[in-house]
Amino acid sequence: MALKPYREDHIVVPRFCEANGFYTTPERSAMMKRVKAKNSKIEVKFRKALWNIGLRYRKNVRSLPGIPDIVFRKYRLVIFIDGAFWHGYEWEKRRNQIQSNKEFWIAKIERNIQHDREVNQQLSDLGWHVERFWEHEIKKEFHVCVGRVLNYIKEYENRNI
Repeated sequence: MALKPYREDHIVVPRFCEANGFYTTPERSAMMKRVKAKNSKIEVKFRKALWNIGLRYRKNVRSLPGIPDIVFRKYRLVIFIDGAFWHGYEWEKRRNQIQSNKEFWIAKIERNIQHDREVNQQLSDLGWHVERFWEHEIKKEFHVCVGRVLNYIKEYENRNI
């Protein structure tokens, strides 16, 4: 099945380098190197909770668009756990708070937001249900987030009986 083309023009993110006028301190650079793309503490905690209640999943499935953090093939459910900064939580308010390298960071985060929408659409077109949780949402309302997953699975099973 061919995917529908995404209609929005891609946001171009300039390369982060001194030649383009972007600078960073060694301390900031060291901090950024510690940012994890997968297996963050909150992601591991969430997966363990799902595993402990008997739900079996795959993690970081590269064959699906966006490489979802958690995949339930049986239920056609994918889960992404998004960091507030990288995925633009309350972006309209927060974009004005960026102090340095604004040209790069604003384009970078807006491209991430656009990419998330594209991935959601692609997965939806392929028949998958997409759940996105903010990292802070899982920290503050852990049981509510797990409950959302359980509710979807129960609804799925009831539809397919």
